[in-house]
Amino acid sequence: MAISARNQLRGQIKDVKLGNVMAHVVMAVGDQEIESVITRRSAEEMNLKPGDTVTAIIKSTEVLIQK
Repeated sequence: MAISARNQLRGQIKDVKLGNVMAHVVMAVGDQEIESVITRRSAEEMNLKPGDTVTAIIKSTEVLIQK
């Protein structure tokens, strides 16, 4: 699948917490964590579980940098 987003980070799922409508997903990229909130339906359709290898695709007009 071709995609225009350039910021793609590969990592492993650490935790998935399912709510009534949304799911909170935590993934590890090296020694850093990325958290995302997606629909519960999407999390279930992808069958996300700890240990799965996934890609975080970041498409945003605001990516903050701190030094």
